[in-house]
Amino acid sequence: MSSPVETPPAKKPADDGKSVIDMSKMNEGQRAALQVTEAARESHDDISFGGNLFMGRWKPEKLYPLTDIDPEEKPRADKFLADLATFLREKVDADLIDRTGEIPEEVQAGFRRLGAYGIKVPQKYGGLGFSQTTYCRACLLMASHCGNTFAHLSVHQSIGVAQPILLFGTEEQKTKFLPRSAAGELAAFALTEKGVGSDPARVTTEAKPDGDDFILNGEKLWCSNGTRAGLLIVACKTPPKLVDGKPRTQITTFVVEAKSPGVEVVHRSRFMGLHALYNGVIRFTNVRVPRANVIGGEGRGLKVALSTLNSGRLSIPASSIGVAKRSLQIAREWGKERIQWGVPVGQHAAVAEKIRRIAAHAFAMEAMLITTSRLVDRDKKADIRLEASMCKMWGTEKAWMCLDELMQVRGGRGYENVESLKARGEKPYPVERMMRDNRVSMIFEGSSEIMRLFIMREALDPHLKVAGIALNSERPWGERIKSAFAAAGFYAWWYPRQWLPFGGGAPAGMHPRLADHMDGVGGLSRRLARTLFHQMVKFGPKLEKRQVLLGRLADIGTDLFAIAASCIFAQKQINDGQPADRVLVLVDDFRAQAMLRIDQNFRGIGNNADQHGYDLAQQVINGDHQWVEQGIV
Repeated sequence: MSSPVETPPAKKPADDGKSVIDMSKMNEGQRAALQVTEAARESHDDISFGGNLFMGRWKPEKLYPLTDIDPEEKPRADKFLADLATFLREKVDADLIDRTGEIPEEVQAGFRRLGAYGIKVPQKYGGLGFSQTTYCRACLLMASHCGNTFAHLSVHQSIGVAQPILLFGTEEQKTKFLPRSAAGELAAFALTEKGVGSDPARVTTEAKPDGDDFILNGEKLWCSNGTRAGLLIVACKTPPKLVDGKPRTQITTFVVEAKSPGVEVVHRSRFMGLHALYNGVIRFTNVRVPRANVIGGEGRGLKVALSTLNSGRLSIPASSIGVAKRSLQIAREWGKERIQWGVPVGQHAAVAEKIRRIAAHAFAMEAMLITTSRLVDRDKKADIRLEASMCKMWGTEKAWMCLDELMQVRGGRGYENVESLKARGEKPYPVERMMRDNRVSMIFEGSSEIMRLFIMREALDPHLKVAGIALNSERPWGERIKSAFAAAGFYAWWYPRQWLPFGGGAPAGMHPRLADHMDGVGGLSRRLARTLFHQMVKFGPKLEKRQVLLGRLADIGTDLFAIAASCIFAQKQINDGQPADRVLVLVDDFRAQAMLRIDQNFRGIGNNADQHGYDLAQQVINGDHQWVEQGIV
């Protein structure tokens, strides 16, 4: 049983629907945006490994031991992945798809035969019924070969019709739509608008009730798969409801048939990479949608969208692992065969340093993803908000680092495209295409900047539950005083514990070197927790404005999660027969690199030029330094 010191007070029913965050000094736009997003947040009583990490609570048992997929699934999954790899190798010309901007029909037909459009859809609805782990393995495979086909299939399954209906759909909706999705009727996700990115309160696409239907009007931007989709997930503004006597924006999510009268593909968007991404602008003009097509209930659309993105977000870091592993393969081959100054370039320290970084981070990326995927497989309702966000933010950034290092290793050949390399008779490594296709990974489904803020909002949640009401000037004084006494009692016990040199430790049965690393993470989690608390005391409600500082804290927590996951994944590899020395050298090296970043970020919290930099940026925006731009065309 958890003690009061271990777990913050649960949110009381009286607080439901009321944010603990003080919005009194916000303008109407800020208030509306925060109200909408706070109302859509998931609520879990059991704090995840990542949440505990930021609170200085060391809970490795939430991740360890790392288990295999279900024995009944494994032979089917192994065959599917082998067939998929063969199909990609023999039938999918990634360079042709890149040049033409089209995925050939025979390729799509092949995916349908394999069942690749319904990897996670239960078998009773016509899908393959595989686990999150198997799905991520499939995403890794696809992305290692062709970013376009990965995007095509992952959008369809991770954020298209299947995922929100599996999470929130009625049995009637599952029976109606999942078989179509699993059979390959393409699905798209429509949330973004011209004026709406990460601020959903600004949604302008409207759905007005009309008897048993809703009438949709508006326009959505960057709908991936949208130009070819048969089914669309569309987030719309519906009539507001009164909360505390004031109207509050409501967002509702619908399944819309793309062939419905009034649905129009206005424009196909073209990008730096992912040339075959069927992405575009979709306009809705008096589109009639049955009330039966509402997903999750009226007014719960943002919760549906955010939960879908959260659970579907793991496909992006899966693709990043595919990219990192492919980068490692190319770097290894080139580092051995390219001779300069009498030795292979991989023996030159400057190049060896790059190959070392790629190898260690490819291992850690896979460790984070598999560890998080197994959480989902063990409990479909598991709280993985922090872990999934860390995987997405960290994995995409480290994949880009791997590509950047690979570009330097390959030199001019990395910058040269495959057609030119082929014409000169050289092996056509697709480094140039890989860079174009993967840069967007740090942007879509939550940019790195938004992910850091999301991570810190979740990291701060236990503190807000303890002390948020006491600090909220919009709450009655009676509530605030009661909350203040409770918070004082909590922190009187909690804070001293963050200085005590115990409470870490590794699970039983781990290799001694891995156990030592795990114990170190436990100690650093307490340092992270007290550092976060110090910043809360120092800045108070203004901490939310210190986004660069919060980013450093998010990065520390994510690197600690990466070290812990790497140790757990390494133990599984050793248990499965990998030679211990080959596994441990990767973990040791990754930890060494991560610790350098962690130390730098801790130092940067108290010693930085953040405010000076912000002030300078505002001067630049205001035009005070346009003279610096002189000399350009």
